[in-house]
Amino acid sequence: MEKILDIVEAIANEKGLKSDKVKEALKAAFIQTAKRIINSKFAFEAVINTQTKTIDIIQTITVVSDSDERLKDEEIAPAYISITEAREYDDQVELDDQLQIPHDLEEYGRTAASQLHREIEYHIQRVVEDEIFNKYKSKIGSLVNGRVTRVDNQNSTYIEIDEIRAVLPIKNRIKGEIFKVGDHLKAVVRRVDMNKENGIQIELSRTSPKFLEELLALEVPEISDGTVIVERSARIPGERAKVALFSTHPQVDAVGATVGVKGVRINAVSQELIGENIDCIEYTTIPELFISRIMSPAIISNVEILKDENGEAQKAIITLPTDQKSKAIGKNGINIRLASMLSGLNIELVESDVKVAQMSDMQDNKEQKEGVDALKALFN
Repeated sequence: MEKILDIVEAIANEKGLKSDKVKEALKAAFIQTAKRIINSKFAFEAVINTQTKTIDIIQTITVVSDSDERLKDEEIAPAYISITEAREYDDQVELDDQLQIPHDLEEYGRTAASQLHREIEYHIQRVVEDEIFNKYKSKIGSLVNGRVTRVDNQNSTYIEIDEIRAVLPIKNRIKGEIFKVGDHLKAVVRRVDMNKENGIQIELSRTSPKFLEELLALEVPEISDGTVIVERSARIPGERAKVALFSTHPQVDAVGATVGVKGVRINAVSQELIGENIDCIEYTTIPELFISRIMSPAIISNVEILKDENGEAQKAIITLPTDQKSKAIGKNGINIRLASMLSGLNIELVESDVKVAQMSDMQDNKEQKEGVDALKALFN
């Protein structure tokens, strides 16, 4: 047998694999070849012979008494040998010993060599696919770049990414986007599957909120280095999005850093999203305050959080001036839908007769009264 271990490193370098995994793949190929050529019911083991730099095939068989019933069962008999027969190989063998019988695939001629070649190709390819699968499985939610290689009749776009081709279905594409062969595009990995029929399948998305977050990290250094955290995001792809941000550094303004000077950073992201408007909101753990912020541009009067029997927030009842209701809802309900998505709560709007101007006057009067009361307390 050819000194097959000499080519392990060559295979590993060519395919970008670890040599240990290549060795395991070769051993599996030898075992499968032995099962196909010698006997599929035999228990084989592939052992690396460091002296000859080959892989030896060893049949492991259990020694039993001559009258053992297992020798009569055609299904399991190949795993056992009678003690009389076993002592023809080794006169020192005892019952229940594991007898090891070597087999040389070269004795089976070209048939074995051809089968071994096919098995090696198959098992190496499986290792390559496993490596690629695990690589992209770990990239779910991460940004990838690729070149469009094909657009099919269903308008699914196929993108070449390094060593593999991924697909961007029309459902994961922003409305109005049109790609052609040769275009370069960005997307996030949404799903990775592998099966025997189709191999590895990678589905990309440009409509996921994660795509927006990854673009922000690409454009805003403070997000990529962790100074600013994207706590939550919600999108209606191609139309509008809301992003909740907070800063881990007291001297960094999360919203200001993300928007950039004259909006240059947020505009770059918006351009990639086909003009999608992006609202940046400062995140807070106070739910009432957070909801009042995400309802922007509407000005609201009050927020009441309703909880279930387990103390989990379920619904937000928002009281707001009548003239603010249309702003709270937004065009085609976009604003309230995004607010609900971002907060994770159902939102109910309750109108009050007080208008924004009156609400402002009431607030001023309240502050003046509190100031007078404070002065009286000082002199009493």
